[in-house]
Amino acid sequence: MADVPSPRLPAARRRRQLLDVALDRFAAKGFHATSMDDIAEAAGVTKPVLYQHFGSKRSLYLELLDDMGRELLDEIGKATAGAAGPRRQVESGMAAYVRFMVERPQAFPLLFGSGARRDPEFAEAVRRVEQAIADAVASLIEADVDFVHRRVLAAGVVGMAEGVLRHWIADGPDVSPDLLVAQVAELAWAGLRGVRRLGADDAEPEG
Repeated sequence: MADVPSPRLPAARRRRQLLDVALDRFAAKGFHATSMDDIAEAAGVTKPVLYQHFGSKRSLYLELLDDMGRELLDEIGKATAGAAGPRRQVESGMAAYVRFMVERPQAFPLLFGSGARRDPEFAEAVRRVEQAIADAVASLIEADVDFVHRRVLAAGVVGMAEGVLRHWIADGPDVSPDLLVAQVAELAWAGLRGVRRLGADDAEPEG
């Protein structure tokens, strides 16, 4: 039986469909092993249609990285907007981050897989995403510390969540997603509530 061509869609919806299909393909096979032919076939379109929306495989991948970053930041923003008090804000922000990755398993290898890390242009795009997330988390930290200190703490919290997710994905979901979210959020708050202003005298002595 001949393949049934994908129905004609408005340009914005077609672009969204192509991004979603490309996300699945790249997450499954990686950037280098995935071809534009693979994506076009999976989307049910011709390769010229795919190239009408994205000039190259690289530009498509970069847009996907930016797209996932925007979606993740939107979820964190929505989760923290209605949270009452600093503890609930931190917990809600971390919960949104973890839940986003759990519910969109293709997003994690795209953003944090080794393929994106090895390519300088992709690594820079991922760095911008991580920086934006850390800035969002830093704005939630209410402690008697300056912004630079908050930024360091936020980067640590985001890195912690990434490490936990990497472990959860690699070892299999022995912990339910809801429990994972609760555990990470509790760990983030437990660490932040003990934060205090540090000075030069608090540094570890040399020797």
